[in-house]
Amino acid sequence: MPDNLLARIGVLTISDRASRGEYEDVSGKAINDFLARVMQSNWVAVVRIVPDGIESVAQALTEMVDREGCDLLLTTGGTGPAPRDLTPEATRMVITRELEGFGELMRRVSLEQVPTAILSRQTAGTRGKCLIVNLPGRPSAIDVCLNAVFPAVPYCLDLIGARRMEVNPDVCIAFRPAV
Repeated sequence: MPDNLLARIGVLTISDRASRGEYEDVSGKAINDFLARVMQSNWVAVVRIVPDGIESVAQALTEMVDREGCDLLLTTGGTGPAPRDLTPEATRMVITRELEGFGELMRRVSLEQVPTAILSRQTAGTRGKCLIVNLPGRPSAIDVCLNAVFPAVPYCLDLIGARRMEVNPDVCIAFRPAV
């Protein structure tokens, strides 16, 4: 299948230490592991690691959507209350519509696991035909959050005109209304 017909999924890790090579990118790997389990249709990964900060994250998001043609862009890291955790601010700079329900659901399911989930600032939104979702940085939290929100992702992508994505129904029951 030609590469331009495959769904393009971006995985953007935001971490000062990982961007300098001082820390293994276990969060990006957790996202890729989830996608390998859940995706039924073929797809192409677009992977980047950038340091924390509004400018570095906003630039990477813009390039991954506008130049790399991502249909879905999953970020990890930079969603806490620390001074350099600025991923939501960078995301809001580049999206045209915020989809608050993603962040609300991720915090709700995360609170069932750990009380510090109230410190989380994940969000999501659209830029053109791309859905951008901010995920936490811990691999176990990534899995919890993706399991919660991914059933809505394929239909959201349909609605914004992205390439169609099919998921493995044995792993994820995606909701698409009957035509």
